[in-house]
Amino acid sequence: MGFTAIFGGTFNPLHKGHLEMLEALQKDQSITEIWIMPDKIPPHKECDYMAGDSDRIEMCELIAGDFSKASVCLVEFERKGKSYTYDTVVELKRKFPQKDFIFVCGGDMFVYFPKWYRYEDLMQLLPFYVFSRVGTEREEFENCVKDFSTKGMRLIFNNTKISNISSTEFRNTKQAELLPQKVYDYIKERGIYDV
Repeated sequence: MGFTAIFGGTFNPLHKGHLEMLEALQKDQSITEIWIMPDKIPPHKECDYMAGDSDRIEMCELIAGDFSKASVCLVEFERKGKSYTYDTVVELKRKFPQKDFIFVCGGDMFVYFPKWYRYEDLMQLLPFYVFSRVGTEREEFENCVKDFSTKGMRLIFNNTKISNISSTEFRNTKQAELLPQKVYDYIKERGIYDV
């Protein structure tokens, strides 16, 4: 039996970098399910503008429909308070003991990992599936790999090159080419982010 990939993020909005990661996960035969998991209240992000929960969920649903392995997981919307990944993973493992979870991580998020809540406990709970994004400092990335591995983090790498796009970049520029077309159409139709 393969992995259930936890693909978390603020998805504010979901952009082409996210889409490229989903495409790579869809092709990976070791992954049997992809749970796209939008954060309710991201603990480590100060944001200029956050789209409404229902809109962020709907954008995830639009894209999940394009992938046979993907579905949207709303476990973080069932809890009060900030969305700490450690708490979410503990809850998922309790609710679904039969599943073999793996946590998907972009290269930029990977080097930021020591700032996460209870990160050393989190890395013991499940393996991490790491993408190296274009623009992530290679030396910094390699140092993190060594450091986290010595602390017991189990790592699987996918060398698919993921575009160095951020949701912040879209919110600042409103460039349609940064997003999947159906996400951009949804945003424009509803006037989110002043598009």
